[in-house]
Amino acid sequence: MPNTYFIGDVHGCCRTLKKLITEKIRPVKEDLLCFIGDYIDRGPDSKGVIDYVMELQSEGFHVITLRGNHEQMLLDSLNGRRSQKLWLMNGGGETLRSFGVDSVDEIPAPYINFFGQTRMYVNGEKFVAVHAGLDFGVDDPFNDAESMLWIRDFPVDHSFLGGKVLIHGHTPRPLDFVLSQEMSSPVNIDAGCVYQSMGGMGHLVALVFEGGEFLVVQYEG
Repeated sequence: MPNTYFIGDVHGCCRTLKKLITEKIRPVKEDLLCFIGDYIDRGPDSKGVIDYVMELQSEGFHVITLRGNHEQMLLDSLNGRRSQKLWLMNGGGETLRSFGVDSVDEIPAPYINFFGQTRMYVNGEKFVAVHAGLDFGVDDPFNDAESMLWIRDFPVDHSFLGGKVLIHGHTPRPLDFVLSQEMSSPVNIDAGCVYQSMGGMGHLVALVFEGGEFLVVQYEG
């Protein structure tokens, strides 16, 4: 039976992602790989992360790419200097260096297209996946793009979810916290991969939805 894997915030940690995929997940073409967003910034090889995800797609793996707030900041940077400043303050410089360019305008079009084609959420039969979370205080949380990218510490309306599990990242948590979670809403799979110097963090996590198992690798760059 195919498995569904949700992969937490990578933040440019390409070697760590490759280890998670090749040594822990070992996907087959029938599986679903759902990336929760924040592929870029802060870590050493944002370009390598995107190259690897696109390689998985080109090889025929079933990949869903959600948008994180860092991808949104990059896209916003294409439209103004003020947005560029915000992005650079949040790790955008590491992304530019990984591409070997000085400006977001120099990032090749295929990568910009990749970011632009990421999805805000996925609403499955048994789960809802989004980068940051949902604001259940608005009429339709799925129309609130800013909250889906940025919200933290949100109360959950279980009646709205109808028994589905809400899976998200965005807010880094120590590994012990991540592994302690039951398969109920919400499940945060961001174990702060890029924050290896902070206590309990520095891990990349994948959630195997069928069975609720967490697959973990430690930061390797």
